[in-house]
Amino acid sequence: MQTEPAPSLVGREYEVEVGPVAHGGHCVARTEAGQVLFVRHALPGELVVARVTEGEQDARFLRADAVRVLSPSKDRVEAPCPFSGPGRCGGCDWQHAAPGAQRRLKAAVIAEQLARLAGLTPEEAGWDGTVAPAPGDKVAKGEVPAWRTRVQYAIDTEGRAGLRKHRSHEVQVIDHCMIAAPGVSELGVEARTWPQIAAVEAIAATGSNDRQVILTPRPGGRLPIVELDRPVSVQRIGERDHAVHRVHGRPFVRERAAGRTWRVGDGGFWQVHPKAADLLVEAVMRGLMPRKGDMALDLYCGVGLFAGALAERVGERGAVLGIESDKRAVEDARHNLQDLDRVRVEQGKVEQVLPRTGITGVDLVVLDPPRAGAGRPAVRHVASLAPRRIAYVACDPAALARDLAWFAEDGYRPVRLSAFDLFPFTHHVECVAVLEPAVKGS
Repeated sequence: MQTEPAPSLVGREYEVEVGPVAHGGHCVARTEAGQVLFVRHALPGELVVARVTEGEQDARFLRADAVRVLSPSKDRVEAPCPFSGPGRCGGCDWQHAAPGAQRRLKAAVIAEQLARLAGLTPEEAGWDGTVAPAPGDKVAKGEVPAWRTRVQYAIDTEGRAGLRKHRSHEVQVIDHCMIAAPGVSELGVEARTWPQIAAVEAIAATGSNDRQVILTPRPGGRLPIVELDRPVSVQRIGERDHAVHRVHGRPFVRERAAGRTWRVGDGGFWQVHPKAADLLVEAVMRGLMPRKGDMALDLYCGVGLFAGALAERVGERGAVLGIESDKRAVEDARHNLQDLDRVRVEQGKVEQVLPRTGITGVDLVVLDPPRAGAGRPAVRHVASLAPRRIAYVACDPAALARDLAWFAEDGYRPVRLSAFDLFPFTHHVECVAVLEPAVKGS
C-alpha cells in the first residue's frame, strides 16, 4: 500500500532563538517540537521569525529564512546590497553581518569541522583560531570589497542578466554585483540583454588587461553580437559537446602571480580573489620550506602555480611532478613552465596517475584538490611516499577535516593551519594545512 507523502511545511513560520553557525552559510535553530531548522539571514543569539523554504513535517531538518528579526545581534548590519535577503540573490551568505563577524563565523565553522571530523582542537591543528582577511579587504561596516574576478551570470527568459537565488534555478535580475571586481563590472554585462543565452561568465584577469566572456546559448539558440564596454575576447560552450569554443579574441587570459605570467584557457580554474594566488603560494612555501635538490609533487596542479614556485626553490638538482586531470589545464601548465626543465606535468586523476609513476619516495607534496577534497586513495598513496612535509590547500573545511583524519591514520599530523577570508560576504573560506610525520607515541 502506498503511503501518503508527509505534508509540506514550506511557508510555515516559527519564532525561534538562533543557535550556532553551521557549515553552509546558515545557523541552527529548533522548533518547539524539536525539529532542526537551518536558518539563513540570521546570526547566532538572535530571536527571529523563520519561514520554512524547504522540508516536510517528518523531515530530519528544515531549511528556512529569517524574515523578521525580533532581537538583533550586535554583529548585524544593514545589508549593503539591495539584492540580498530572503528570496533574493543566493550569492552572498553574510551581507547582514559585519566584516569581523563574518570571519568569526567562518572560524567557528572550521573549528567545528576539525572537532567533528578530525577529532582535533585548534591547538592540535596548529591553528590560532583566526581567519585573516586578504590584504586590502579590511572594510568598515556597510562597505563591501569588490574582489570577485570571475562572475557567472544567469540569464532569464527575457535576456536579462542576474544571479541565481539560493538553491533555485530562478534568476534574481541585478544591475550591479557589489562583490564583482572592477574589471568585471566595467564590462557592463548587466546593462545589456542577452537573447537566446542561458549564462554569461565574465572574467577579469589579475595583472593584465585581459577580459573574457564565455557564453552558454540556450538549446538551439544563436550567439548575439557581443558589444561590451571594454575590449573582450569571447568564447562559447558547445551545445552538444559542452566544450569551450573560441569565437573571437584570445582563447585564454593572462594572470600574474608569484613573479610569473600564467596562461589560463577555456575559463579554467584560477583563484577568484585577486590576492589569493600570491597569498596561497606564500603560505604553502613558508610551510614546506623547500630545499635545493628536493623532489616535490604538485597534485591537482591546475595551470602550474605551485609547481612553478616549487621549481624555483628546489633548484636545478631538484625535480617537480605536477598531476592534473583537465586536459586544457595540463597544456597551459606545460606552456607556463616550459622554461623549467626540472618540471614534468602529467594528465589524469591523481589516484590513478600517481601509482603509475613508479615514484617510491618524495620530499614535499602540495595538494590543492577541488571542493570535494583529495579522498582516501590519494591520501593513502601520498602518505606512502613518506614526504618530509605536505601542504594541503582547501576551499572546504569539511573535506579538509575528513582528509586530515585519514592522514592521521597514515601517520601524518597537522603542525600549522592558516585560514584566509578569500571569499568575503560568502560562507566560503580557504585553508592551508601543513602536515608532518607524527612522532610515535605522541
